[in-house]
Amino acid sequence: MRITTANMLAHAIRDERKKRKLSQQALAEQAAIKQSTISAFENNPDGTKLETLFKLLSEMGLELHLAERDQPSNNVGWEQEW
Repeated sequence: MRITTANMLAHAIRDERKKRKLSQQALAEQAAIKQSTISAFENNPDGTKLETLFKLLSEMGLELHLAERDQPSNNVGWEQEW
């Protein structure tokens, strides 16, 4: 999954939490943080501490990978070969 903004990251983590049928409260208890902190991250991630992000990732068994962005293409979304 390509994530390029804080909002995209927050939505991806929220979607994964929901997929696992975890409430914000349950995840908060597992990560030893407040439910309101998770809510704030999911709704407005710009002010979230990196420590909070990594606690959430760790509790959900997820990890963050960095990769160089692909070179821009003039044919975004069109990859047909001739």
